[in-house]
Amino acid sequence: MKKALILASVASMVEAFNQENITLLQKNGFEVHVMSNFHEDDHEKHTNNFDYKKKLEQINVKVYDLPIQRNPLSRENLTVYYQVKKIFKEEDYALIHCHTPIGGVLGRLAAREIKKTGTQVIYTAHGFHFFKGAPIKNWMIFYTVEKLLSSSTDCLITINPEDYNNAVKKHFRMKDIELLNGVGINLNKFRPTTSLKRKTLREKYGYAENDTILIYVGELIKRKNQAQSIRMMSDLVKKYPQIKLLLVGDGQLIKEYSDMIEDLNLSDNIHLLGFRTDVADLMSLSDICISTSRQEGLPVNIMEAMATGLPLVVTACRGNRDLVHDDINGYIVDIDDHVKMADRISTLIQNESLRARFGKRNTFFISPYESRNVNMQMNNIYQRYTYPPARLSVKDETQA
Repeated sequence: MKKALILASVASMVEAFNQENITLLQKNGFEVHVMSNFHEDDHEKHTNNFDYKKKLEQINVKVYDLPIQRNPLSRENLTVYYQVKKIFKEEDYALIHCHTPIGGVLGRLAAREIKKTGTQVIYTAHGFHFFKGAPIKNWMIFYTVEKLLSSSTDCLITINPEDYNNAVKKHFRMKDIELLNGVGINLNKFRPTTSLKRKTLREKYGYAENDTILIYVGELIKRKNQAQSIRMMSDLVKKYPQIKLLLVGDGQLIKEYSDMIEDLNLSDNIHLLGFRTDVADLMSLSDICISTSRQEGLPVNIMEAMATGLPLVVTACRGNRDLVHDDINGYIVDIDDHVKMADRISTLIQNESLRARFGKRNTFFISPYESRNVNMQMNNIYQRYTYPPARLSVKDETQA
Protein backbone atom coordinates (compact mmCIF):
# COMPACT_ATOMS: atom_id res chain seq x y z
CA MET A 1 0.00 0.00 0.00
CA LYS A 2 1.32 3.45 -0.88
CA LYS A 3 2.13 5.71 2.05
CA ALA A 4 1.33 9.35 2.78
CA LEU A 5 2.76 11.55 5.52
CA ILE A 6 1.30 14.60 7.23
CA LEU A 7 4.08 16.65 8.83
CA ALA A 8 3.67 19.63 11.18
CA SER A 9 5.86 21.09 13.89
CA VAL A 10 3.26 20.61 16.65
CA ALA A 11 0.63 17.91 17.10
CA SER A 12 -2.10 20.41 17.96
CA MET A 13 -1.84 21.68 14.37
CA VAL A 14 -2.50 18.17 13.06
CA GLU A 15 -5.46 17.61 15.35
CA ALA A 16 -7.02 21.01 14.69
CA PHE A 17 -6.56 21.21 10.93
CA ASN A 18 -5.73 17.80 9.48
CA GLN A 19 -8.09 15.18 10.85
CA GLU A 20 -10.28 15.43 7.76
CA ASN A 21 -7.18 15.23 5.55
CA ILE A 22 -6.17 11.98 7.24
CA THR A 23 -9.60 10.52 6.45
CA LEU A 24 -9.42 11.70 2.84
CA LEU A 25 -5.99 10.15 2.35
CA GLN A 26 -7.13 6.84 3.81
CA LYS A 27 -10.16 6.83 1.50
CA ASN A 28 -7.79 7.43 -1.41
CA GLY A 29 -5.93 4.24 -0.56
CA PHE A 30 -3.01 5.59 1.45
CA GLU A 31 -1.47 4.21 4.60
CA VAL A 32 -1.24 7.45 6.57
CA HIS A 33 1.60 8.48 8.88
CA VAL A 34 1.83 11.60 11.06
CA MET A 35 5.10 13.26 12.03
CA SER A 36 5.06 15.98 14.68
CA ASN A 37 6.12 17.04 18.16
CA PHE A 38 3.61 15.59 20.62
CA HIS A 39 5.51 16.98 23.64
CA GLU A 40 4.46 20.63 23.83
CA ASP A 41 5.54 22.65 26.87
CA ASP A 42 2.01 23.43 28.02
CA HIS A 43 0.85 20.66 30.38
CA GLU A 44 -2.76 20.64 29.20
CA LYS A 45 -1.76 20.57 25.54
CA HIS A 46 0.78 17.84 26.30
CA THR A 47 -1.96 15.72 27.88
CA ASN A 48 -4.32 16.35 24.96
CA ASN A 49 -1.55 15.46 22.50
CA PHE A 50 -0.91 12.17 24.30
CA ASP A 51 -4.61 11.32 24.00
CA TYR A 52 -4.61 12.36 20.36
CA LYS A 53 -1.61 10.15 19.65
CA LYS A 54 -3.54 7.15 20.98
CA LYS A 55 -6.56 8.08 18.84
CA LEU A 56 -4.38 8.21 15.73
CA GLU A 57 -2.95 4.79 16.46
CA GLN A 58 -6.47 3.42 16.96
CA ILE A 59 -7.36 4.41 13.38
CA ASN A 60 -4.19 2.77 12.04
CA VAL A 61 -2.15 5.95 11.65
CA LYS A 62 1.55 5.46 12.33
CA VAL A 63 2.97 8.25 14.50
CA TYR A 64 6.48 9.66 14.48
CA ASP A 65 6.92 11.79 17.60
CA LEU A 66 9.98 13.97 16.97
CA PRO A 67 11.32 16.92 19.02
CA ILE A 68 10.64 19.50 16.30
CA GLN A 69 11.20 23.00 17.70
CA ARG A 70 9.12 26.02 16.70
CA ASN A 71 12.18 28.25 17.05
CA PRO A 72 13.82 28.23 13.59
CA LEU A 73 17.23 28.89 15.17
CA SER A 74 17.10 25.85 17.46
CA ARG A 75 20.07 23.52 16.90
CA GLU A 76 17.84 20.59 17.78
CA ASN A 77 16.08 21.01 14.44
CA LEU A 78 19.30 20.07 12.66
CA THR A 79 19.29 16.72 14.46
CA VAL A 80 15.60 16.34 13.64
CA TYR A 81 16.34 17.05 9.98
CA TYR A 82 18.64 14.03 9.74
CA GLN A 83 16.04 11.89 11.53
CA VAL A 84 13.37 13.02 9.09
CA LYS A 85 15.59 12.37 6.09
CA LYS A 86 16.33 8.83 7.32
CA ILE A 87 12.64 8.10 7.93
CA PHE A 88 11.71 9.40 4.48
CA LYS A 89 14.16 7.00 2.87
CA GLU A 90 12.97 4.04 4.96
CA GLU A 91 9.24 4.66 4.48
CA ASP A 92 9.47 5.59 0.78
CA TYR A 93 6.44 7.93 0.91
CA ALA A 94 4.42 8.49 -2.24
CA LEU A 95 2.98 11.74 -0.85
CA ILE A 96 4.18 14.18 1.81
CA HIS A 97 1.91 16.99 3.01
CA CYS A 98 3.73 19.62 5.10
CA HIS A 99 2.24 22.24 7.43
CA THR A 100 3.65 25.09 9.56
CA PRO A 101 6.77 27.06 8.57
CA ILE A 102 9.22 24.74 10.35
CA GLY A 103 7.40 21.62 9.18
CA GLY A 104 7.44 23.00 5.66
CA VAL A 105 11.18 23.66 5.73
CA LEU A 106 12.10 20.31 7.30
CA GLY A 107 9.81 18.31 5.05
CA ARG A 108 10.77 19.91 1.76
CA LEU A 109 14.50 19.88 2.47
CA ALA A 110 14.47 16.26 3.64
CA ALA A 111 12.35 15.17 0.66
CA ARG A 112 14.74 16.37 -2.03
CA GLU A 113 16.34 12.93 -2.39
CA ILE A 114 13.13 10.90 -2.54
CA LYS A 115 11.49 13.38 -4.90
CA LYS A 116 13.83 11.97 -7.53
CA THR A 117 11.86 8.70 -7.29
CA GLY A 118 8.53 10.46 -7.82
CA THR A 119 7.45 11.41 -4.28
CA GLN A 120 4.96 14.27 -4.43
CA VAL A 121 5.29 17.12 -1.91
CA ILE A 122 2.42 19.40 -0.92
CA TYR A 123 2.87 22.39 1.39
CA THR A 124 -0.03 24.27 2.97
CA ALA A 125 0.87 27.83 3.96
CA HIS A 126 -1.45 28.76 6.81
CA GLY A 127 -0.42 32.40 6.34
CA PHE A 128 2.97 33.48 5.03
CA HIS A 129 5.04 35.50 7.50
CA PHE A 130 5.69 38.03 4.73
CA PHE A 131 2.69 40.16 3.81
CA LYS A 132 1.63 43.74 3.25
CA GLY A 133 2.80 45.70 6.29
CA ALA A 134 5.10 42.96 7.62
CA PRO A 135 8.54 43.95 8.98
CA ILE A 136 11.30 44.05 6.38
CA LYS A 137 13.15 41.23 8.19
CA ASN A 138 10.16 38.95 7.53
CA TRP A 139 10.53 39.60 3.82
CA MET A 140 14.28 39.11 3.96
CA ILE A 141 14.05 35.80 5.82
CA PHE A 142 10.70 34.11 5.26
CA TYR A 143 10.15 35.31 1.70
CA THR A 144 13.63 34.18 0.69
CA VAL A 145 13.20 30.75 2.31
CA GLU A 146 9.77 30.17 0.77
CA LYS A 147 10.89 31.20 -2.71
CA LEU A 148 13.94 28.94 -2.54
CA LEU A 149 11.88 25.98 -1.31
CA SER A 150 9.13 26.53 -3.87
CA SER A 151 11.21 24.59 -6.40
CA SER A 152 10.99 21.59 -4.02
CA THR A 153 7.19 21.88 -3.87
CA ASP A 154 4.81 20.09 -6.22
CA CYS A 155 1.71 21.86 -4.92
CA LEU A 156 1.54 25.00 -2.78
CA ILE A 157 -1.79 25.47 -1.02
CA THR A 158 -2.63 29.00 0.16
CA ILE A 159 -5.67 29.94 2.22
CA ASN A 160 -6.06 33.64 1.43
CA PRO A 161 -5.87 35.73 -1.76
CA GLU A 162 -2.88 37.84 -0.63
CA ASP A 163 -0.65 34.79 -0.17
CA TYR A 164 -1.85 33.29 -3.45
CA ASN A 165 -1.14 36.50 -5.35
CA ASN A 166 2.28 36.91 -3.72
CA ALA A 167 3.30 33.41 -4.78
CA VAL A 168 2.14 34.03 -8.36
CA LYS A 169 3.45 37.58 -8.77
CA LYS A 170 6.79 36.80 -7.13
CA HIS A 171 7.25 33.86 -9.53
CA PHE A 172 7.49 31.07 -6.99
CA ARG A 173 8.65 27.91 -8.74
CA MET A 174 6.24 25.24 -7.45
CA LYS A 175 4.56 23.08 -10.09
CA ASP A 176 1.04 23.99 -8.97
CA ILE A 177 -0.70 26.46 -6.66
CA GLU A 178 -4.16 26.29 -5.10
CA LEU A 179 -6.32 28.75 -3.16
CA LEU A 180 -8.19 26.76 -0.51
CA ASN A 181 -11.15 28.09 1.49
CA GLY A 182 -9.36 27.70 4.81
CA VAL A 183 -9.39 24.53 6.87
CA GLY A 184 -13.16 24.02 6.91
CA ILE A 185 -15.78 24.84 9.52
CA ASN A 186 -18.23 22.29 10.93
CA LEU A 187 -21.61 23.98 10.47
CA ASN A 188 -23.31 21.32 12.56
CA LYS A 189 -21.15 22.28 15.52
CA PHE A 190 -21.05 26.05 14.98
CA ARG A 191 -24.47 27.45 14.15
CA PRO A 192 -26.88 30.14 15.33
CA THR A 193 -28.44 29.47 18.70
CA THR A 194 -31.91 30.08 20.06
CA SER A 195 -32.56 32.68 22.74
CA LEU A 196 -33.57 29.87 25.11
CA LYS A 197 -30.32 27.96 24.61
CA ARG A 198 -28.35 31.19 24.96
CA LYS A 199 -30.08 31.88 28.27
CA THR A 200 -29.44 28.32 29.45
CA LEU A 201 -25.76 28.53 28.53
CA ARG A 202 -25.35 31.82 30.37
CA GLU A 203 -26.85 30.32 33.49
CA LYS A 204 -24.56 27.30 33.16
CA TYR A 205 -21.41 29.43 32.82
CA GLY A 206 -22.41 32.02 35.41
CA TYR A 207 -23.22 35.02 33.21
CA ALA A 208 -26.25 37.27 33.56
CA GLU A 209 -28.82 37.67 30.81
CA ASN A 210 -28.12 41.42 30.62
CA ASP A 211 -24.33 41.00 30.36
CA THR A 212 -22.80 42.12 27.07
CA ILE A 213 -20.31 39.39 26.23
CA LEU A 214 -17.42 39.79 23.80
CA ILE A 215 -15.32 36.78 22.80
CA TYR A 216 -11.82 36.51 21.36
CA VAL A 217 -10.42 33.02 20.74
CA GLY A 218 -6.70 32.84 20.12
CA GLU A 219 -3.32 31.85 21.52
CA LEU A 220 -1.97 34.39 24.02
CA ILE A 221 0.98 35.54 21.94
CA LYS A 222 2.24 38.84 20.57
CA ARG A 223 0.84 38.15 17.10
CA LYS A 224 -2.72 37.85 18.44
CA ASN A 225 -2.27 41.17 20.27
CA GLN A 226 -4.78 40.66 23.11
CA ALA A 227 -3.22 43.71 24.80
CA GLN A 228 -5.27 45.91 22.46
CA SER A 229 -8.48 44.22 23.58
CA ILE A 230 -7.56 44.70 27.25
CA ARG A 231 -6.88 48.42 26.74
CA MET A 232 -10.14 48.70 24.84
CA MET A 233 -12.04 47.17 27.75
CA SER A 234 -10.70 49.82 30.13
CA ASP A 235 -12.63 52.34 28.00
CA LEU A 236 -15.79 50.27 27.55
CA VAL A 237 -16.36 49.38 31.22
CA LYS A 238 -16.83 53.05 32.06
CA LYS A 239 -19.89 53.13 29.83
CA TYR A 240 -21.01 49.51 30.13
CA PRO A 241 -20.24 48.12 33.62
CA GLN A 242 -21.88 44.79 32.71
CA ILE A 243 -19.59 44.14 29.74
CA LYS A 244 -17.43 40.99 29.74
CA LEU A 245 -14.57 39.87 27.52
CA LEU A 246 -13.79 36.17 27.23
CA LEU A 247 -10.19 35.57 26.19
CA VAL A 248 -10.14 31.93 25.17
CA GLY A 249 -6.72 30.34 24.73
CA ASP A 250 -3.40 29.88 26.47
CA GLY A 251 0.10 30.97 25.60
CA GLN A 252 3.35 32.51 26.72
CA LEU A 253 1.83 35.92 27.56
CA ILE A 254 -0.75 34.66 30.05
CA LYS A 255 1.13 36.04 33.08
CA GLU A 256 1.69 39.41 31.41
CA TYR A 257 -1.98 39.72 30.45
CA SER A 258 -3.15 38.55 33.86
CA ASP A 259 -1.06 41.27 35.52
CA MET A 260 -2.28 43.85 33.03
CA ILE A 261 -5.91 42.97 33.74
CA GLU A 262 -5.33 43.21 37.48
CA ASP A 263 -3.47 46.53 37.21
CA LEU A 264 -6.38 48.02 35.25
CA ASN A 265 -8.93 46.65 37.76
CA LEU A 266 -10.62 44.61 35.04
CA SER A 267 -10.66 41.20 36.72
CA ASP A 268 -14.46 41.21 36.93
CA ASN A 269 -14.79 42.12 33.26
CA ILE A 270 -12.06 40.15 31.48
CA HIS A 271 -11.89 36.41 31.96
CA LEU A 272 -8.84 34.41 30.88
CA LEU A 273 -10.38 31.02 30.14
CA GLY A 274 -7.32 29.14 28.90
CA PHE A 275 -7.42 26.28 26.41
CA ARG A 276 -11.02 25.10 25.91
CA THR A 277 -12.85 22.34 24.09
CA ASP A 278 -16.26 24.04 24.49
CA VAL A 279 -15.66 26.97 22.13
CA ALA A 280 -18.98 26.37 20.34
CA ASP A 281 -20.90 26.93 23.59
CA LEU A 282 -18.82 29.99 24.47
CA MET A 283 -19.55 31.45 21.04
CA SER A 284 -23.26 30.72 21.47
CA LEU A 285 -23.54 32.64 24.74
CA SER A 286 -21.62 35.65 23.36
CA ASP A 287 -22.91 38.82 21.67
CA ILE A 288 -19.95 40.02 19.60
CA CYS A 289 -16.75 38.39 18.36
CA ILE A 290 -13.57 40.46 18.20
CA SER A 291 -10.03 40.03 16.92
CA THR A 292 -7.11 42.36 17.59
CA SER A 293 -4.64 40.23 15.65
CA ARG A 294 -1.65 41.61 13.77
CA GLN A 295 -1.35 38.69 11.37
CA GLU A 296 -3.63 35.88 10.20
CA GLY A 297 -3.84 33.26 7.48
CA LEU A 298 -7.59 32.72 7.35
CA PRO A 299 -8.71 32.87 11.00
CA VAL A 300 -10.72 29.91 12.23
CA ASN A 301 -12.03 31.85 15.23
CA ILE A 302 -13.64 34.41 12.93
CA MET A 303 -15.17 31.73 10.72
CA GLU A 304 -16.57 29.93 13.77
CA ALA A 305 -18.11 33.20 14.97
CA MET A 306 -19.60 33.81 11.52
CA ALA A 307 -21.17 30.34 11.54
CA THR A 308 -22.60 31.08 15.00
CA GLY A 309 -24.18 34.28 13.66
CA LEU A 310 -22.13 36.79 15.64
CA PRO A 311 -21.28 40.30 14.41
CA LEU A 312 -17.57 41.02 14.15
CA VAL A 313 -15.15 43.80 15.06
CA VAL A 314 -11.64 43.02 13.84
CA THR A 315 -8.30 44.59 13.02
CA ALA A 316 -7.27 45.29 9.43
CA CYS A 317 -4.82 42.43 8.97
CA ARG A 318 -4.60 39.87 6.20
CA GLY A 319 -7.10 37.09 6.80
CA ASN A 320 -9.44 39.28 8.82
CA ARG A 321 -9.91 41.51 5.78
CA ASP A 322 -10.80 38.49 3.65
CA LEU A 323 -13.71 37.54 5.90
CA VAL A 324 -15.01 40.84 7.25
CA HIS A 325 -16.40 43.59 5.03
CA ASP A 326 -16.62 46.91 6.84
CA ASP A 327 -20.18 47.92 7.71
CA ILE A 328 -21.53 44.83 5.93
CA ASN A 329 -21.00 41.94 8.34
CA GLY A 330 -18.92 43.75 10.94
CA TYR A 331 -16.37 46.51 11.41
CA ILE A 332 -12.67 46.75 10.59
CA VAL A 333 -10.36 49.00 12.60
CA ASP A 334 -6.64 49.74 12.42
CA ILE A 335 -4.25 47.52 14.36
CA ASP A 336 -3.62 48.92 17.88
CA ASP A 337 -6.47 51.46 17.59
CA HIS A 338 -8.28 50.41 20.76
CA VAL A 339 -10.24 53.69 20.86
CA LYS A 340 -11.83 53.08 17.44
CA MET A 341 -12.49 49.47 18.32
CA ALA A 342 -14.27 50.51 21.53
CA ASP A 343 -16.34 52.98 19.51
CA ARG A 344 -17.40 50.32 16.98
CA ILE A 345 -18.32 47.88 19.72
CA SER A 346 -20.34 50.59 21.43
CA THR A 347 -22.25 51.12 18.18
CA LEU A 348 -23.16 47.43 18.09
CA ILE A 349 -24.10 47.31 21.77
CA GLN A 350 -26.56 50.15 21.26
CA ASN A 351 -28.13 48.72 18.11
CA GLU A 352 -29.59 45.23 18.48
CA SER A 353 -31.03 45.19 14.95
CA LEU A 354 -27.59 46.02 13.51
CA ARG A 355 -26.05 43.12 15.45
CA ALA A 356 -28.74 40.82 14.10
CA ARG A 357 -28.25 42.07 10.53
CA PHE A 358 -24.48 41.60 10.60
CA GLY A 359 -24.89 38.19 12.23
CA LYS A 360 -27.41 36.96 9.66
CA ARG A 361 -25.12 37.98 6.81
CA ASN A 362 -22.29 36.07 8.43
CA THR A 363 -24.30 32.83 8.43
CA PHE A 364 -24.72 33.33 4.68
CA PHE A 365 -21.13 34.38 3.94
CA ILE A 366 -19.65 31.36 5.75
CA SER A 367 -21.07 28.76 3.33
CA PRO A 368 -18.01 28.48 1.02
CA TYR A 369 -15.84 27.75 4.06
CA GLU A 370 -17.92 24.79 5.27
CA SER A 371 -15.94 21.61 5.90
CA ARG A 372 -17.81 19.75 3.18
CA ASN A 373 -16.75 22.27 0.53
CA VAL A 374 -13.14 22.45 1.73
CA ASN A 375 -12.94 18.64 1.85
CA MET A 376 -14.07 18.49 -1.77
CA GLN A 377 -11.29 20.90 -2.71
CA MET A 378 -8.70 18.88 -0.77
CA ASN A 379 -9.95 15.58 -2.16
CA ASN A 380 -9.49 16.87 -5.70
CA ILE A 381 -5.93 17.90 -4.85
CA TYR A 382 -5.12 14.55 -3.22
CA GLN A 383 -6.59 12.62 -6.14
CA ARG A 384 -4.44 14.60 -8.54
CA TYR A 385 -1.38 13.39 -6.60
CA THR A 386 -2.72 9.92 -5.83
CA TYR A 387 -2.27 8.78 -9.40
CA PRO A 388 0.89 10.55 -10.61
CA PRO A 389 3.07 9.06 -13.35
CA ALA A 390 4.74 5.76 -12.40
CA ARG A 391 7.30 6.27 -9.65
CA LEU A 392 10.41 4.33 -8.72
CA SER A 393 10.87 3.03 -5.21
CA VAL A 394 13.97 4.12 -3.31
CA LYS A 395 15.38 0.61 -3.88
CA ASP A 396 14.73 0.87 -7.63
CA GLU A 397 16.51 4.22 -7.71
CA THR A 398 19.48 2.76 -5.83
CA GLN A 399 19.74 -0.17 -8.20
CA ALA A 400 19.36 1.95 -11.34
